[in-house]
Amino acid sequence: MTPPRTELRRLTGTVRQLPFALGHVHLVALPGDGFAAVDTGMPGSAPAILEALGQLGAGPGALRQIVLTHSHIDHVGAAAALVAATGATVLAGADDIPYITGARPEPQAPHTPAEAALRAQIDAGLPGGALPEREPVAVDVALHEGDTLDGWGEPVRVLHVPGHTPGGIALHLPRSRVLFPGDLIGTVGGRVVLGPFNVAREQAEASFRRLAALDDVETVCVPHGEPLVEGARLAGRRHAGARLAVR
Repeated sequence: MTPPRTELRRLTGTVRQLPFALGHVHLVALPGDGFAAVDTGMPGSAPAILEALGQLGAGPGALRQIVLTHSHIDHVGAAAALVAATGATVLAGADDIPYITGARPEPQAPHTPAEAALRAQIDAGLPGGALPEREPVAVDVALHEGDTLDGWGEPVRVLHVPGHTPGGIALHLPRSRVLFPGDLIGTVGGRVVLGPFNVAREQAEASFRRLAALDDVETVCVPHGEPLVEGARLAGRRHAGARLAVR
């Protein structure tokens, strides 16, 4: 069953958000009529993503890259199906590749009481009351701190931001002032928060602060919650009271 979603939302001239109930997908227009997907949503999301490409006038072959910000199922769940349909190249943080490919079991995050309640709420809304099995997918390109992505028409900095998972990455586009933070940054009721379910809390907090200190950011493409647009300026006064965790 395809996870519930809403229609495409335009965040910038090149970035579209495809919102899902659990884990938004972002499509980025590349030079030459191609696209990149940042994350892929839950298993079963591939048809909706391909439909969204069609709404943008693109066929499956236009999806050139799939960038996975980390290894959790709501980000990699449709990756294998999308690769089969499009032939896209898969890129991911080096330290998360063993979990994405299925070579090693994924580390489990300790839950605070609030996180345990949130997880129970999420599971209750899923078919069968639990997260589904996911299909492993091969990763073509391992990404590290300081790497840059090719083919995007502007510089794309890869930032290694561990803590939520060991190999989580963020993508920073200084020229267009866009940030894809993975699950390090989410929004709840207009507030910026550190995403829950972190395998290493202190590392996650440090990564959150690193991203929040970036000056050249105006659009934050969060996977959960409402995007920050129109001059978000994470380092500015508006987010000075950002909460570091769901307690």
